[in-house]
This record gives sequence, C-alpha cells and structure tokens, in this order.
Amino acid sequence: METPFKNHHLLLLSVLLLILINHPSEGEAEDAAIISRFQQYLQINTAQPTPQYQQSADFLISQAKFIGLESQSIEFVQNKPLILLKWPGSDPTLPSILLNSHTDVVPVEHHKWTHHPFGAHVDSHGNIFARGSQDMKCVGMQYLEAIRRLKSSGFVPLRSVYLSFVPDEEIGGHDGAAKFADSDIFNSMNVGIVLDEGLASPDENYRTFYAERCPWWMVIKATGAPGHGAKLYDNSAMENLLKSIESVRRFRASQFDLVKAGLKAEGEVISVNMVFLKAGTPSPTGFVMNLQPSEAEAGFDIRVPPTADPESLERRIAEEWAPVSRNMTFQFKQQVSIHDKSGRPVVTKTDSSNPWWSLLEEAVRKANGKLGKPEIFPASTDARYFRQLGLPAIGFSPMANTPILLHDHNEFLNQDEYLKGIHIYEAIIKAYASYIEHTSDGSTRDEL
Repeated sequence: METPFKNHHLLLLSVLLLILINHPSEGEAEDAAIISRFQQYLQINTAQPTPQYQQSADFLISQAKFIGLESQSIEFVQNKPLILLKWPGSDPTLPSILLNSHTDVVPVEHHKWTHHPFGAHVDSHGNIFARGSQDMKCVGMQYLEAIRRLKSSGFVPLRSVYLSFVPDEEIGGHDGAAKFADSDIFNSMNVGIVLDEGLASPDENYRTFYAERCPWWMVIKATGAPGHGAKLYDNSAMENLLKSIESVRRFRASQFDLVKAGLKAEGEVISVNMVFLKAGTPSPTGFVMNLQPSEAEAGFDIRVPPTADPESLERRIAEEWAPVSRNMTFQFKQQVSIHDKSGRPVVTKTDSSNPWWSLLEEAVRKANGKLGKPEIFPASTDARYFRQLGLPAIGFSPMANTPILLHDHNEFLNQDEYLKGIHIYEAIIKAYASYIEHTSDGSTRDEL
C-alpha cells in the first residue's frame, strides 16, 4: 500500500533526477565548452587552395586574449598570417618551448563525406567529424586548452612557452614554417625544443616521431624519334620511359617487401610512387592514335629516410632509372636534404642524452598515457625546418585507439580522446616549462 510519504519521496527523487539531467556538473560543463571551442575552430574552412586564414587568425587571437597570452599576427607572405602566441616565463634567459601547429587543411570531396566536412558534427558515439580533426587542428586547440588549465591552476612557467599557428604546411610550408624558422623573430625566441604533429594510433600506445622522410619530387623525361603508330622500332620515347618505370617498380617492390615482412617500419624505407604520366600528341578528340610521341614524362614522389644513403640513390637514378644512354633526363622539383646545416642527419635523439625526450616520456606516463617505439614519420611535416637548424623536434599527436584518417574521407576524432589529449599536453607543457638542467656537479645552468 502506497503512503503519501512514499509518494512524496518518489516525487523528490524524480525532481532531483531531472535537475541532474538538465544541470550537468561543473566538469561536464567545462568539457562541453572545450568541445564547443574545438568545433568552432574546425568549422573555419581553411582547406587549400583557398584557406580562410584571416577568419582562423581572428579566432585564435580572440582565444589567446581570453586566456591571457601575448599575441601577434605575422605575414612573411601577404595574406598568409602566422599567429604567434607567448606565455612569458619567469626566467627569459632560459631556452623557450615552441608548440607548433598548422592552420591549413587538405581539400575535401564533399559528396564522399557522411557529415559536412566543416560542420564538426558529433555523432552518437562522440566522434567529431571534420577536416582537420586529426590533421591537425586538434593539436593546436589542445595546446591552448592545456595552457588555459595551467594558468587557471596558478602555474607560472619558468621558461617562456610559444605557440605558433603556421600557414601552408599542406603545400610544403615554404611560405609558413620555412620562412618563420629562417626569420629574425624566430632567432630572438631562443627556442630549445619544438613539438609538432604526429599521427593517430589504432592501439593504446601514442606514437612519437624523432625524424621524417625527406621528399624528393622527381620528373623523368624520355625523348626519341617520332614514328607511325604501326611501326616497331627501338628507343622510342615511350619504350624508354616504360623501361624506367619498370626499374622503379622493382625497386619499390623490394622496399615494400621489407615493410610487409616486418623487417622495417614504413618510415625506415625509401618509398617511390608514380604520381603522373604525361605523353601523347593532343587532338581535338583526345590524342592522335597513329603517332608515337617524341617525348614522354613521369613524375615520382620519393621519400628518403635520414638513415638512407642519398648518394647511392642518386647513382641509381642516373644509371638505372634515367640513363643518358636511353635519351633520359631527370629533374628534381624538390629535393630536401637528409642532413641539417651542420651536415648531421636530421634526427632528434630519443634516449637519456636528450632531456626533452626523457621529460616527455615521464610526463606522458604520469598522465596515464603509454608511448610506443619512437618512429620516423613516413611523410613530411614542418618539424623538418626546425630540425635542419639543429634543434630537437618531436612529432606527437595524442590520439590513441583512433583510426588513421588524415587526408581521408570522414576524418574524425572521438571527443574523449581529444579531452584526454589535453590532459597529456598539460603534463608535458608543465614539465617542459619547469625544467632546469643540472650539471654533473649538481649545480644548474641556463644553457642546454
């Protein structure tokens, strides 16, 4: 038998439940605000070739002002703003920390996406769909959110912390990070360590990158006497180019076999992929079908790890892939050196000799994260411009249990992984900004 007291009790429980549902906790409200800011950044269309850089710059500067960071917009190239933020340290003589990210993203094929690529839609599983959700607007906003939390907690950095949001990484970074790294502004920052982008990890271990393969973009050209389409003769342009393509294919297969067998990681081999083939004599309806052309070209995207022998590869190109004896020539559209300006391999040490690596390892562990084996990044990032100066640079994007979807359709990042990444960066930035190097006699020194 129900009593008035029991009914009253049930009514109170119902009211309390409604209050809890409609009034989230302080932590839930904070998380919702963090995700909302991430969505706002993702909704700015900064896809190449017409990125909305100014809208992105305005958003980032507004965030910096709200957090209390110094900010400036720098244009090394007109209409391509680089946003530089600063959290001053209490000891400006110490080498600073640079947290780098890029603001542009690659183009999209709208019709191949389940959700609008710039809508930042959150599905029922908490996945945030947007171009840039993995590459790499997530990291730029995680930097900001981590610093927001550190400032709110009362933490004061010993070292100055800079955040750079650079343009044009997706098209080579020549008007962005390259000019920044070569500028008087950068020289005045006294940078000691750079963090840049990494890759998502399908398992529980975060991925870290201490080097990257350098792009060699090459065009091979073959020439030969033109002839009737029905004629069989030696040394035609097409025949010579096809011989070269077959030689390249065999080399590619030998490198890929090492990866398939588990003997080497993808970033440790030389990759070669043909990206275009150009030949034939145009006609109003397509191509002249009864004429063998006098010229033929093929383009290749070659990626060379810092552990490779570049001289040996160049000999292979000259002797096997594009020999003069077959009327072949080759030209590099881009050839990035695997050595820095001092002639050393462009790598960052990942052992106890590099205190920045040890600090990152320990910070991730304390934040309940796990690191996999350090890797060579299979493609290219802006980190190369800083490594070429001899600076340590670590590629790191805290995305575990996440499929690798950069440059793919339906790119997404789960909101829980995004929030956890902020916690990871909070630990790393705090460790880096507090670091004092100790000498062998137990004293400290400013210079690293």
